[in-house]
Amino acid sequence: MPAQMHRQSLLNLLQAYTPSSDYERQTRDTITAFVREHNDCFRRELLVGHITGSAWVVNKAMTKTLLTHHRKLDKWLQLGGHCDGDSDVLRVALREAVEESGVYDIVPHSPEIFDLDIHEIPERRTDTVVEPTHFHYDIRFLLIADDTAPLGITAESKDLQWVELRNVQLLTQEESMLRMVEKTRLTKHHG
Repeated sequence: MPAQMHRQSLLNLLQAYTPSSDYERQTRDTITAFVREHNDCFRRELLVGHITGSAWVVNKAMTKTLLTHHRKLDKWLQLGGHCDGDSDVLRVALREAVEESGVYDIVPHSPEIFDLDIHEIPERRTDTVVEPTHFHYDIRFLLIADDTAPLGITAESKDLQWVELRNVQLLTQEESMLRMVEKTRLTKHHG
């Protein structure tokens, strides 16, 4: 596959994305430039950073979101993770949502990007590896799941729970998380 071909689908999604603020416009432009510059942008071996796929999972009524208390980062976050070479970022978000929650009936609300974020991941050392500080260029999708389905906590999480949108701010003050709460409210009211 030619170098640009596997990135074109994401570039098309980024071009179609309508930012809701100047910050999001800058984020979209930065991610677009990163994807164009790095043929291996979907691989975690790209040490400066890589594309990740995230799942903002909400219930059918769009009143709750499924959050994980991330073990390594010790924060409440949306589900998601590394692409590991897969250029279909929606498929990555769906796969990660299922793997991290144990909920198998998760569907996209839309195939379009819901939110974008760039965040720094701190250096991490183990006995055998030093993972340097790097960036996640996070592509986020709005997914729908049944909030009564049993949850399965994995080794990546300290906890996993459905949280009322109005209570997300009690668990995190992360700007990107609160932005997705507001976008969910807008999506719910605009169909």
